[in-house]
Amino acid sequence: MRGLTSTILLLVVLGGLVGYIYFVDSRQEGADADAKPRAFGTITADQIEELEIRAAGGEAARLQRAGQSWQLAEPVKASADSGAVDTLATNLQSLEMQRVVEENPSDLAQYGLNPARIDIGFRLRDQKELQHLLIGDKTPTGGDLYAKRADRNQVFLVSSFIESIFNKTPFDLRDKSVLEVDRETVTGIEISKGAATVELVRNGSDWRIGKPVAVRADYGAVEGVLTRLTSTDMQKVVSETGEGGPYGFERPPLTATVISGSSRATLVFGRAADGGGYYARDASRPVVFTVEEALPLEVGKDVTDLRRKDLFDSRSFSARRLEIRRGTGTVEYEKAEVDGKETWRTPAGQAADTAKIEDALTKLSNVRAESFEAAVHPSLKTPTVTVTVRFDEDKTETVSFGRAASVVYASRADEPGSAVVLASAADDAIKAVDELK
Repeated sequence: MRGLTSTILLLVVLGGLVGYIYFVDSRQEGADADAKPRAFGTITADQIEELEIRAAGGEAARLQRAGQSWQLAEPVKASADSGAVDTLATNLQSLEMQRVVEENPSDLAQYGLNPARIDIGFRLRDQKELQHLLIGDKTPTGGDLYAKRADRNQVFLVSSFIESIFNKTPFDLRDKSVLEVDRETVTGIEISKGAATVELVRNGSDWRIGKPVAVRADYGAVEGVLTRLTSTDMQKVVSETGEGGPYGFERPPLTATVISGSSRATLVFGRAADGGGYYARDASRPVVFTVEEALPLEVGKDVTDLRRKDLFDSRSFSARRLEIRRGTGTVEYEKAEVDGKETWRTPAGQAADTAKIEDALTKLSNVRAESFEAAVHPSLKTPTVTVTVRFDEDKTETVSFGRAASVVYASRADEPGSAVVLASAADDAIKAVDELK
């Protein structure tokens, strides 16, 4: 009896499972039945080898696939914006016919298809002839566009959003980068304004200034310059050949060179352009284009703007040793782990006031330069206090402070000249250091 009951239960479960599978399959079949047909069947974007685009304004472009990227072949030869072209090809692959309007229209002009406003031609791999998508006017409601294939009479509707994807001019489809640079391989930057040149050198994951003075660089400021040089687009092309001028390139007010090992890519700025922005060109290409007005200001920074303003690189959490010299007296502290907790102690092993040391280190890290001077200020020959911090295990920095009336000066042992620092921050730091005695 027990075996019969078990058998019945198994049959019930099996029947439920079969019913569920049937229900799911039937729903999927229904969904497939409702799917809208694709305008070009089962083509895939990676089959497309060539494109010809005639935009609504009449401008025409021809593009050819080159490996994993695209090249603009007409009206000029140039690198293409592969992202924009790939998007166009992908939308040709997935283009759906929303609804058939008329199978054999007698008047295509009523749909804006005689002639078509937009013509997208494409050639598949191993084919000789182009297929064409013709796009006409919007429907009265504006939600769709009239369209047809060139090889068929049928007029159908496509979603209106595709107009922004397919209605592209040659300029829309070209690579508009002002410089062709792989940011990951960059090893340096040179910025020249007249006779003055600033050299920036990548040092591992950080940046340093090499000329006109060897000092630390402000990482954020330098990365900002690099970002602008490697991501800025042309506003418009003025001349493909470099002719026409004058553009102001004979004695350029600013040049910026991005260095990648032995390779150099130089952006040359010219005079203010007619209609706004500035004329510019990549030194390796004849094409002249315009860039936004702010670009030369953001790229052409002075060395002071690119210097690191923090007097200390160390922070309270990274510091391992602290030495303070005042006159002939010196006090020292070292961070040690006691009972699983990091504390500060004297070299002799006596416990120090960890809270006060952490506070002093925090206030020292808040001291920033307001300006720089090429020479060491006289007040630093007999400094008020000199602080040395060892941090990150193997790094050491020494900063001296001096005062002349109400002005506080500071200098790092590894950098020339001196800095005028914010007096209130320096006074707070020196006061916190003095309280450690």
